[in-house]
Order: sequence, then C-alpha cells, then structure tokens
Amino acid sequence: MSPHPAPNAPRPPLRVALAGIGVVGGGVVRLLETNRELIERRAGRAIEIVAVSARDRQKDRGVDLSPYRWEDDMGALVAADDVDVVVEMVGGADGPALTFARQALGAGKALVTANKAMIAHHGLDLARLAEEKDTPLKYEAAVAGGIPVIKAIREGASANRIARVYGILNGTCNYILTLMERDGASFDDALAAAQAEGFAEADPTFDVEGVDAAHKLAILAALCFGARLDIDAVTTSGIRDIIAADIREAEALGHRVRLIGMAERDETGLFQRVQPCLVPADHPLAYVPGALNAVVAEGNFVGRLFFEGAGAGAGPTASAIVADIIDIARDEYGPAFAMPVEALDHAPAADAGARVGKHYIRLIVEDRIGVLAEIATAMRDAEVSIESFIQRGNDEEDGVVIALVTHEGPARAIHAALATLSASDHVVGTPMHMPILAL
Repeated sequence: MSPHPAPNAPRPPLRVALAGIGVVGGGVVRLLETNRELIERRAGRAIEIVAVSARDRQKDRGVDLSPYRWEDDMGALVAADDVDVVVEMVGGADGPALTFARQALGAGKALVTANKAMIAHHGLDLARLAEEKDTPLKYEAAVAGGIPVIKAIREGASANRIARVYGILNGTCNYILTLMERDGASFDDALAAAQAEGFAEADPTFDVEGVDAAHKLAILAALCFGARLDIDAVTTSGIRDIIAADIREAEALGHRVRLIGMAERDETGLFQRVQPCLVPADHPLAYVPGALNAVVAEGNFVGRLFFEGAGAGAGPTASAIVADIIDIARDEYGPAFAMPVEALDHAPAADAGARVGKHYIRLIVEDRIGVLAEIATAMRDAEVSIESFIQRGNDEEDGVVIALVTHEGPARAIHAALATLSASDHVVGTPMHMPILAL
C-alpha cells in the first residue's frame, strides 16, 4: 500500500471511470454529485468521474453524462492514463466483465465491482492478481447491497473466530414470502406482484432458485472462515415449490418461512447451504420484511452481529460502491478476502447429511386408503422419528396436505424418506422439506 503524503500536503483528485451506466451506474453519478463536498471531506481528496462507458450512448439514464469523456470501448478506460479507479457495473460471471476486471487489475488500476457472480466464481484469481499488482479489489456492493457487511466482517470483526454466518440474502425471495405470509397469496401471484413492483426480473430464475443467494453466501463464507471460495460447494434450493399451506403451517408452529443462506465450519469441514427454512418467530430474521436483506455473524468474542437493510436498488448499491471508492481515496485497503490468497485454506465440504436437527416436511397426496401407512413406512425405514402430524384439505391443487414435523435426526434420513415418497404414485408434485432452525 502506498504511503500517505505529508499531513498538510494537498492530495490530487482520485480519478474514476465507470463501466456500465445502468440503474446502479446512474446512482453512482447522482451520489457523487449530490454529496460531493461531504465525500471530499471524508475521503481527504476530491473524487472525480473522468470517463464512462456503456453500450448505448443515446439512452436516457436520468443523469447528465456530458461532463465526462465517453468511451465506446470500455477497454479504453483501462488504458487511459488519467484513470486511477475503474468501477465495473457490467454484470455476468464471465465474458466482458471478467475480461475487463482482469485487464484493469493487470494494469494496476484499482477495481470496484458490484458483481457477485464474478467474485463468487473468479474472486480468488482476481484477488491474487490484485496482490501481485498491489492494487485494491473492492466489492462491498456484491453482498447485501447497501448493508456494509463486507467491511464489518473483514475489518470490524477481524479479531474474532466466526462460528457461523447466515441470513436473508435475496430481497426478491423475501418480498415474495412476505406477500405469501401477509396476504395468503400463492407463489405465482406473489411473484407476479414482485415483477410488477420491479423487485423481480422478467426471468426470476437466479433469484427464486437460490443462485443469487448462493453467490453471496460463498463470498461471506470465504471472508468469515479464511477459506478459499468454492461456489460449487454451496448446496442450493429455492422457493418455487412453497405453497400457501407451508406458510400457514409454519405460523402454526411458531415459525416463519425464510430463504436462508447459512455457512458454518466444524471439524468435518465447511457447510454452505441456501434453502427455505423455518425460522423461529422471535428471531430477528423473522421480522425482516419485503425486499430487505439481513446478515447475522456470530463471533467468539463479539457475539451476535445483526445487519439489516436494502439489498439492492440504485441508491443502496451506489452507496456501497462509493464507500469502496472513498476507502481507495484514503489508501485504506488490504487483501480482498481479509488475508492473502495463499493464507486461505482448502476447507473440505462438510457432510451435510450428518447435520442433525428438526425438519418440516409437506406432502400433497391422493385422498385414498393406505397413503398414510405408506408415509409411515417410508419414515420408519429411513429411521425418521415423527414428532407431529397434520392432515388438511388443500385448496391450491387436487389432493390432501400432509405436514410433518420430525424429531431431531440426521438430514440424510430425511432425504432417504423423501426419495422413497417422491417415487410413489400417490404423492402429487414435489415434496417440500425445510429445516427448522434452532437459532
């Protein structure tokens, strides 16, 4: 890291180039313009946008870009002598965004990105390149939008051994589940409402299948546990198969349904999972509404840390990006994952099947004699002990809703029972299985 100049010496402006001027890029421009004087005082120097690049020069982005040099080729931002920091807002795990990131770091430019997919898949290689060039790689906006959770874990909690990190990492899913909980809406109706409000994309697959949350969880796990990023080790399932009956049964049990990303390290390795779960109604995560995100980290000296806020949107994401730029202006940076890449260890994937806990299981079955006996047999053969059993009519589709709560037992026994029942001609659709979290 470069030494600071003499205390009273004026510092030259930090010159920034923006690649990708969409909703977030427009937010960065607005934030730097609106809070210019405050940002300069906090950064100890002026921060100036000198160049921008995007695909469509004529598009109305709601901000005036005429003061800044336009480059049709974003590679020109890397080559420019008057650029100190490049901000990547192109998106995508690979392709142009990754090429641009590698070129920028290779040229010794500081890189700020909101690209969670790129960091989750290629963060180690980019961090290694940043270390070789002694240049910053910053990605606060890649996890939980405007919540400063990366900085808090990487710096504020750096003296702690983190026991586990978990939370609500996708605002789209949380918004959908909130509507299902509040209004009794079906998944399809809640998704349509989320799309109408701009909380869900036209193709919501990455969100509702848990992929977006998995990217964020992999990044958090690397930071919290000093482990190498391994997105392929994150077990992922989404919320598409949740029905209104699941929400009602969870409430009756004193819980709420949330899509939870959880990472925990023990003697067997690193456990990483994104899955709908039943969260106790008195836990702070149960009170996180709408499109908000929340992250909980548990340190051995600091205790439980809880972070909540907007996980997406122009303003919150721009806030995180500009905070990274301010750190660079102050020469405050270090290894991207809190320690040098070579110090990160190869944590094996923990045996998820050995994790012990209670589970909620929901089946929709044909209304016929013998079905309950078939369920009981499958549970017995898999050595699953049933704590409670509820049978109700179902308004959403043909069949009868069966909801079970198990006693504590290994997850592999649940999976074995469900594999048997999924093959039954009397089970309608996909069985739903959610761990009941003890938090």
